[in-house]
Amino acid sequence: MRSARPAGLDARLAAHDLLVDALERRLALDARFAAHPGLDDVSARDRAFVRNLVTSCLRWLGVLDRLIDDTIERPLPARARGARHVLRLGLTQLLILDTPPHAAVDGAVKQAEARRMGAYKGLINAVLRRLAREGRDRLAALDPPRIATPDWLWRRWCATYGEDTARAIAAAHLAEPPLDLTVADDGAVSAEMLGAAVLPTGALRIARPRGRIDRLPGYDEGSWWVQDAAAALPARLLGPVDGRTVIDACAAPGGKTLQLLAAGARVVAVERSAARLGTLRANLARFGRDATLIEADAATWAPSAQADAVLLDAPCSGTGTLRRNPDIAWSKRPEDVDRLAGYQARLLDAALRWLAPGGTLVYAVCSLEPEEGPVIVADALVRDATIERVPVAAAEIGGLAEAITAEGDVRTTPALWSDIGGLDGFYAARLRRRRES
Repeated sequence: MRSARPAGLDARLAAHDLLVDALERRLALDARFAAHPGLDDVSARDRAFVRNLVTSCLRWLGVLDRLIDDTIERPLPARARGARHVLRLGLTQLLILDTPPHAAVDGAVKQAEARRMGAYKGLINAVLRRLAREGRDRLAALDPPRIATPDWLWRRWCATYGEDTARAIAAAHLAEPPLDLTVADDGAVSAEMLGAAVLPTGALRIARPRGRIDRLPGYDEGSWWVQDAAAALPARLLGPVDGRTVIDACAAPGGKTLQLLAAGARVVAVERSAARLGTLRANLARFGRDATLIEADAATWAPSAQADAVLLDAPCSGTGTLRRNPDIAWSKRPEDVDRLAGYQARLLDAALRWLAPGGTLVYAVCSLEPEEGPVIVADALVRDATIERVPVAAAEIGGLAEAITAEGDVRTTPALWSDIGGLDGFYAARLRRRRES
């Protein structure tokens, strides 16, 4: 009869697998977390521990590697990637999660044993024990925001926003983000019931979410959905949509579709991924909402008639969401930005063709990269003289004047609202087809 595994080992092994998926296979952490078979039978507490461990490790990865490399006498060989992952996870527990040293070190050693890394057990034990003593002092002497940011992103952000803002963005990525909720306008729940603050934009924010989200008041009734406060802004830029038909391009997973439906719109939701469309369908069912769902690539699809309102939240690198998706910092490359920018341009050209004279389109991306935002819009305005920009007023986005660009577009970064938990990085522009003369 096989002896039972030590307590917590299954969770640590799952965390190791997820780190491999993110760093070596460049797979999205959320999808891999949901699909990992090793998490099927662990407790809700252990599932939460695994997610917190892996996301914290990815947020601080550059710093963890600096501390590890400065502690070992000789560089770890390429074949020791697994041992490095064990060290990263162990050090995350020691310095970021405040796990008791004996538990963090012993858990790492047992993890190495279970994954047949016996040759590195002594090294793992020695490095983590030393950093349990010296790690915090060493960490205090480092520059975590800079070291935790991949070089290619740091250079881009300094060039685009200046070094001070780039540093503030990078610092925001090191903190666990708050939980933002968009509430359907039905009065079923209140900020007080949820233990939330009301943001100037109208979103609700739970600063330190604890426990399961699906146990919060109003979850079962579909009274709210999780959506970063910045992600909720683009749909608002369409103005009143009650009774109007709105095409929501690239619609999954459905937060913006739900916003439009809650505001009274008739929504045509277009999504090219069958799996993501299934997620959107399930979300609509949970919230008791209905929309016309179309599985198609918006770059080649066309509606039967021109529309008065279009929302295009284009697929992008996602570099504005590193607070919530730290794996993106390590899975994306500069060439991904260039590739995605080409697709975004095709999407915007197609969506603009859907617009009737006088119709409004909002283009948005959750990217901090100018090639995916202002450059796409500027080029589209050059290509199509019948399109004009409609500047956004601060009052439309909760008075967030610092997020209005010189051109009248919206640009949020994680450096904004730093005193109350920050925002995801989003870009949005409002365009209109001129009326025929």
